[in-house]
Amino acid sequence: MLQKDSVSIRIVIPSRYQSTRLPGKPLIKIAGVELVKRVAGIASLVCEVCGDCDFVVATDDARIFEFCENSGLPVLMTRADCANGTERCWDAVINKSSERKFEPKLVINMQGDNPLCPPHVIRALIESWRVNSGVDLFTPSVRLSWEEFDGIIETKKSTPYSGTTVLVDRNNFALAFSKAVIPVVRDIVKAKKLLSMSPVCRHVGVYAYTFGALRRYVELAPSDYELSCVEGLEQMRFLENGMRIKVVPVDYGGQETTGGVDSPEDIERVEAIIAKYGDPYKQSVTIHGN
Repeated sequence: MLQKDSVSIRIVIPSRYQSTRLPGKPLIKIAGVELVKRVAGIASLVCEVCGDCDFVVATDDARIFEFCENSGLPVLMTRADCANGTERCWDAVINKSSERKFEPKLVINMQGDNPLCPPHVIRALIESWRVNSGVDLFTPSVRLSWEEFDGIIETKKSTPYSGTTVLVDRNNFALAFSKAVIPVVRDIVKAKKLLSMSPVCRHVGVYAYTFGALRRYVELAPSDYELSCVEGLEQMRFLENGMRIKVVPVDYGGQETTGGVDSPEDIERVEAIIAKYGDPYKQSVTIHGN
């Protein structure tokens, strides 16, 4: 999948080597396949289905750049001082080293560390964008069953900053994101009797920005919530400045899933899910006829 001269949708896969929690993670193999290659496989499938779409890996590291080139993945070098994946997406879109200088209508940030994100989740963002004018940003979430709720509470005991939850209003616009589990469930026994599903929505780390919203984001001052010593969540800059984030409900069809890969424990979780349900990367390779 090569970058096209003009598309409405560009998927950008920010890929940093110097991850504070798991250094070198884009090139770490998960069930035998490098993380960045797994995420690129998902992006390629989405572009194949949507048509008016392409993707590119955005990195500031020569090792990742060389790996992508050798693997036949479209890749761009971005500035080393990008503060987060959103800024890296912007840098990739306006990259002066690219001959394809145009403004895509929608820029999708795949975050680069979720190898289990189904293509239909990204397509759901695209469809929501097509029917919701005036919205700045789209991002998916999964409402947790009580069993999944119990699982995330247990996971947070060992890796408290893996995975993000989101609060939404009645129209599915984001109210807040947090590395903590929100809302707090004060009486779990009573809540389980009253509610068929838990009130907790796990945020899926994919973002779809309009071009104008992405441009405004990089012009705004960073939010205190973005600090690594606080939440470390870049999307809070949108909320702090009154920009609207549409949270798109999605599901995984009964399959187990997990958040992004941020720790060795997360790798173990992803490999266990792959072993149980099959390898989505191998399925994508089969679909592409390779």
